[in-house]
Amino acid sequence: MYIHTMKQPGLKPQGGIVSLPCACANLRRAARIVTQRYDQELQPAGIKATQFTLLQALTRVGNISQGALGDLLGLDSTTLTRTLALLRSKGWIQTKPGKDRRQVRLTLTAEGRRKYLSAMHYWQSAQKQLRRVLGEAGWKQMMESTILTAALAQQQ
Repeated sequence: MYIHTMKQPGLKPQGGIVSLPCACANLRRAARIVTQRYDQELQPAGIKATQFTLLQALTRVGNISQGALGDLLGLDSTTLTRTLALLRSKGWIQTKPGKDRRQVRLTLTAEGRRKYLSAMHYWQSAQKQLRRVLGEAGWKQMMESTILTAALAQQQ
């Protein structure tokens, strides 16, 4: 095991990052740390990164079933249901029955669209910070690698 200390501007490592032999552990750690950074930026907008992600997905896809949204984001049903309940209670999303009564369709409300747009500036700031720290080549590599990893792992 070795310790890799990051010397990039803007990052303040706590004694370095320990290389773990597990892809899952390394990906989850990176996801948690990046999520914390986005949460910090989004805090003035009164929204968490997890909530913003759902609003962003609904903005892009519009009317979608809960199951399809879970598949799109790689979220388990329990986590998705819990987060959606919070967004519903805030009035940011609405549910409608689908063609099949067991299916629930999700859409943004006008208030949800306003919340999404009001948080956009803060999200863009987080994006710019991460992009700056990674550099353009690192940003592109990270984006391509994580998308490819998710797609290939999902096929298993």
